Amino acid sequence: MKFAVVWKPKADNQLTEIWLDSADRAEITAAAREIDQKLERNPLDVGESRSGNDRLMFEGPLSVYYRVDVPAQRVLVLLVGPRGRKSQ
Repeated sequence: MKFAVVWKPKADNQLTEIWLDSADRAEITAAAREIDQKLERNPLDVGESRSGNDRLMFEGPLSVYYRVDVPAQRVLVLLVGPRGRKSQ
């Protein structure tokens, strides 16, 4: 079963800012692709559980906060930040 991965506008904007500020844009692009692929396959097998259906995962230089809606087979990417630093 595949999940639809939807990036909320705030998360998409955060990713864009990280990419623009990065010295290694290819690394950011690769990490974002890997995030999409992992969340699409089975978002409950990656990351760490948080409150309710929220989860936190780390991929390369990125940290991602997301919400899983199993009945709708959808993942909402809520926040993205550089790994090791809290997203705002």
